Amino acid sequence: MTQVTATGAMSPAAIAEVEREAQRKIRQRYWLVISLRLIILVVVLGGWELAATLQWIDPFFFSQPSLIVIQIYDWIMEGTSQGPLWAQVLVTLEETVLGFLIGSIAGVIAGILLGRNKLMSDVFSLYIQIANSIPRVVLGSIFVIAFGLGMASKVALAVVMVFFVVFGNAFQGVREADRYMIANAQILGASRRQVTMAVVIPSALSWILASLHVSFGFALVGAVVGEFLGSKQGIGLLISTAQGAFNASGVFAAMIVLAVVALGADYLLTSLEKRLLKWRPAAF
Repeated sequence: MTQVTATGAMSPAAIAEVEREAQRKIRQRYWLVISLRLIILVVVLGGWELAATLQWIDPFFFSQPSLIVIQIYDWIMEGTSQGPLWAQVLVTLEETVLGFLIGSIAGVIAGILLGRNKLMSDVFSLYIQIANSIPRVVLGSIFVIAFGLGMASKVALAVVMVFFVVFGNAFQGVREADRYMIANAQILGASRRQVTMAVVIPSALSWILASLHVSFGFALVGAVVGEFLGSKQGIGLLISTAQGAFNASGVFAAMIVLAVVALGADYLLTSLEKRLLKWRPAAF
């Protein structure tokens, strides 16, 4: 039973008891989520393996988990037809990171500039809408023709994939900045640059960081699609080669490798977001 002091406040012992109970419930929910995730994974993979073993689905077209594991093991131990697996992962990761960094920086700068300048926003908005409406696969083909089969064409496609996502969030974040804080800063004598650096950008930071989680996935997609269209190395080439050989296990194995890379990157971005947004209240 909760202990209350004569003034009506909870005693330190009662507060400690409430905190312990809250921590216990948090731990229970954490392990519940982990357990449910594992159960879903086991059911899906087990059902897939069983359906393929009993010939309910054709393993030639849909493969099965055991064959995918064998394929990944062979790639790790013996390498792929293009070379060691780690080399293919590094090539794709390098293209992805370069495209992500260039596209993110360009998107943030453009979003802030157009968000703070109404005239520039009105002038360039039409061109941005036109560029954003062009299918990315078409651009990928153009980049392969223009830059060849090397890394440049994949990085260019990744940049285009990332830019519009980050730009949209940065632009909206700047537009959603607190007008009262901006007005107060101007009253105190802050210049336009000082207002942008001290008020607008911190206000838009949560919007920008939220877009980075999505945009890294888009950068990875851009790099893989570029490799699929034409390349000498990379995971996209593995997928293209497996597809050409009707190797469903190879396609699924490459998808799993991509998923591991994407999850690792998302973990790093989440850690960065927590460090930069320590002031934000924790979500429950």
